[in-house]
Amino acid sequence: MLKLTDTQTIILSRAATRPGSLAMPLPDGLHGAAAKKSVAAMISRGWLEEVEADRRRKDPLWRETGDGHGTTLIATGVGLAAIGIEPVAVSAASNALKAEPEPDTTSDTADTPKPIAIRAGTKQAQIIALLQRPEGASIGEIVAGTGWQVHSVRGMISGALKKKLGLPVTSVKEQGRGSVYRIG
Repeated sequence: MLKLTDTQTIILSRAATRPGSLAMPLPDGLHGAAAKKSVAAMISRGWLEEVEADRRRKDPLWRETGDGHGTTLIATGVGLAAIGIEPVAVSAASNALKAEPEPDTTSDTADTPKPIAIRAGTKQAQIIALLQRPEGASIGEIVAGTGWQVHSVRGMISGALKKKLGLPVTSVKEQGRGSVYRIG
């Protein structure tokens, strides 16, 4: 079993609730040499990853690279698994963080972070696992796996997965299966 310090647990827990699993900003009171030592240990264990910060999206900076750019920190799937959070959406979120941002056409109230943490063993985690399979999942298969009504499954896909988590859920009609949904 992994032994995490309180500081490491706080950093990873906060990252799990932020869009793109951003680990920045670090907890209050953690700066200077202590921050560098803690972050270096977490990077060496594979719990955090340093990625290029996007100044247009106002990503918080971990360090400047000297060429006018900077880096920020994101929690990896291994890091989230270390605190018991299912890292299902981490790859999609980190890919979205590394991708080109869409122009912001909303007001400043859209800057509030939306949680993307997915607890293991939940119906949401089950649905995401079904949608990540290469063959995807039809509404009927999801209903059979969760025991939910059809309208609840559709609401979960459009509301929680697409809108709140920002996952790229696609739908394709297949012969004999109807609409088949996939992530990615």
